[in-house]
Amino acid sequence: MIVLGLDTCLSSCSVAVLEGERVLASAREVMARGHQERLAPMARDVMAQAGIGFDRLARIAVTVGPGSFTGLRVGIAFAKGLALALDLPAVGIGTLEALAAEVSGLVFPVIDARRGQVYLQAFEDGRALMAPDAVTAETAAARIAELSMGRPFTLLGSGAALLADLASGATVAAAEGADARQVARLAAGREPGPLKPLYLRAPDAKLPA
Repeated sequence: MIVLGLDTCLSSCSVAVLEGERVLASAREVMARGHQERLAPMARDVMAQAGIGFDRLARIAVTVGPGSFTGLRVGIAFAKGLALALDLPAVGIGTLEALAAEVSGLVFPVIDARRGQVYLQAFEDGRALMAPDAVTAETAAARIAELSMGRPFTLLGSGAALLADLASGATVAAAEGADARQVARLAAGREPGPLKPLYLRAPDAKLPA
């Protein structure tokens, strides 16, 4: 199965195409904004590097959040349009799960959600231990302590540094965004379905009164 993976949820734009576990081509650029302009050309270039046409794809995979409201909408809209144009199934992957796939053992992917909050989830060897949630750093630290029970663990993501002083015993690793290679790998074993953004709180922008 050949899968095209996409991620635009955080501060990077990532595209990869995999055939089974084999990475045919991938690209990643760190960017705070501009995902909409870069995603389509990057997907085109990655497919060209892989040496295959879009007609060889079996499915499209994309991160669906949590993350930047603008970024995740860009990725989902592109994935939906491409899947419709190619008559292919699409699979949505949580951003926190995709981050966690980078590390084995006990891992807490954590994203800086601003406004004094982080997006947090927990995984152990790929198995989710809790649902994704938006919490304060103090609440996140308490949940990590409860689930880790003194065992070593990894904090991974843009919010990892915010918890480093609150969560003892952690290996801390920053990440600007999910790796599309992991997005594609995870999607290969999932049932396709409607792509829906995962919002854990209301948007920062408010309509005028």
